[in-house]
Amino acid sequence: MSSSCKQNILDFDRSHLETFFKNIGEKSFRASQIMKWIYHEFQLEFDQMTNLSKSLRVKLQQISTIIMPEITYHAVSKDGVHKWRLKIGENNQIETVFIPEVNRGTLCISSQVGCALNCPFCSTAQQGFNRNLSVAEIIGQVWVAQNELKKEYKITNIVLMGMGEPLLNFENVIQATRLMTDDLAFGLSKRKVTISTSGVVPAIKKLKSLTDVSLAISLHAPNNELRDELVPINKKYPIEALMPVCHEYVSESTKRKITIEYVMIKGVNDHKKHASELIKVLKGLPAKVNLIPFNEFDTSNYQCSSRVSIEYFKNKLTMAGIVTTIRKTRGDAIDAACGQLVGKVVDKTKRNVSNLSGKDKSFQSIVEMQV
Repeated sequence: MSSSCKQNILDFDRSHLETFFKNIGEKSFRASQIMKWIYHEFQLEFDQMTNLSKSLRVKLQQISTIIMPEITYHAVSKDGVHKWRLKIGENNQIETVFIPEVNRGTLCISSQVGCALNCPFCSTAQQGFNRNLSVAEIIGQVWVAQNELKKEYKITNIVLMGMGEPLLNFENVIQATRLMTDDLAFGLSKRKVTISTSGVVPAIKKLKSLTDVSLAISLHAPNNELRDELVPINKKYPIEALMPVCHEYVSESTKRKITIEYVMIKGVNDHKKHASELIKVLKGLPAKVNLIPFNEFDTSNYQCSSRVSIEYFKNKLTMAGIVTTIRKTRGDAIDAACGQLVGKVVDKTKRNVSNLSGKDKSFQSIVEMQV
């Protein structure tokens, strides 16, 4: 059987892997054994998994495989940030970034090849959109990064803030986060796994019933007129539809956390009135705000807000009782900073969400398929 016809074991979280083994006439505990080999021992060869019977190892080689994304480029910036470009399929490539800090190591991973949402301040969005990543391609980024980092660094936090809109690849992202938090895989706390979204309201509603991972909302504007320009999905799900589901996500739970992401763009969304409007929008929501200095790229006409404007914003929100931080720009020398991931996207014609409106049927079909 060719490798393309075999089942990639990485596409299964624990429950799906147990079902896989039952379906081939094996005990479900085999799932635990093989997960330990893959995620704890970083072993990808079935014939080296010595606590599996020889007959099972032969069977697995015949019907399944373990395929990781292939590294095509690796760079390390002076501030210690690692960036990998990973080959996905025949021609597409995605990017993954590791940011080391004193007490933690954060891995930023991708969920799609490109992005369909067309936010004008994001370099990733300018690459167009090709397809969703599989579970194996999402969790494979974590495996590859940790294997590359070896014992030098440990991944303690994962953010799905790389290429793509995670909640438009809903089922695969949820399965991948289960592996991130499973003790037999990477064993991270749910609080240390963050799904970032531009505001796919039906998916946020569904998310609450399935997980306690942290949520980051790419808000970037405090009113609909401006957000329609910066985050076009707002035309479909405006602020008055988005904020109630954010309140709902953290209601009746001390486990869930929400961060509001707000990129600071000079002369666009950094005026004093915008700070006041943002305070009103976030009233009553137990969330923190992350102010992100805009990272410039060649095809953009935007510029980063001045330090004075960013500090004003921070102080204004803090005085209103909103926990606010300014994100430190890391990895920009190797284009690994927020909004700079581009990868390589072939067949970009699949973007069909670029000019959204409340009646956009093509976008609605994507939401219905994923959610």
